[in-house]
Amino acid sequence: MSEVDDIQITDEADKACDVPVKIRQQHFDVVLLDISLPDVNGLEVLKQIKYEKPDLPVLILSTYPEEQYAVRTLKAGAAGYLTKDKAPGELINAIRKVSVGRKYISSYVAEKLADELYKDSGKLPHETLSDREYQILTLIAEGKTCNEIADMLSLSNKTVATYRSRILEKMDMKNNADIIRYALHNHIIE
Repeated sequence: MSEVDDIQITDEADKACDVPVKIRQQHFDVVLLDISLPDVNGLEVLKQIKYEKPDLPVLILSTYPEEQYAVRTLKAGAAGYLTKDKAPGELINAIRKVSVGRKYISSYVAEKLADELYKDSGKLPHETLSDREYQILTLIAEGKTCNEIADMLSLSNKTVATYRSRILEKMDMKNNADIIRYALHNHIIE
C-alpha cells in the first residue's frame, strides 16, 4: 500500500486486548480487523469496538471463507468482510468504500444477505434453497454420506461438503440429524 496516497496505516495491534485501548486513545477512519486473533475471537473485538465507537467502520479481513463469517460479522456491525486471498487492489477499494460510510460486500455475501431476507418472508426454510442444495438436502435426509452424494452427482467431496454447510446455515441447523428430522416433519422424505 506504499504507492497509495490516500490510505495511511497509523497503528497496529498485536493482541485483541490492545484494540479497544488504541481506539480510545487515537482517531481512526477505518479499523482493519482479523477474525483470528491470538487471544480472543475477532467477533468479540468487533462487538466491543461497535459498543465504544458505533460509527467507526470496521472492515474484517480473514483467512476464513465468506460462508463461515461474512453475514455474521455484518450483522455484528462490520462495514465489510474480505478474505485475505483477494487482490491488494480489492482491499484498497474496500477500505476506500467503508471509509466514506458505505458497506463493502462481495457478490457472494450479497446473495447470502438476500437469502436472509427470504428467511423472513414467511417461506419454509427449504424453500429458500437452490435446486442443487435441495437435492443434496434430500439425499442427506435419506441417510446418504457426503462421499455417496459426491459419487451420485459427479461432484467432489469438498463441493458436497460446501453445499451441506450452506444448507445448515440457511436452515439454521447444526447437523445431519436436524436435516433428517426437518425432512421427515415437512414430508420431504417418508
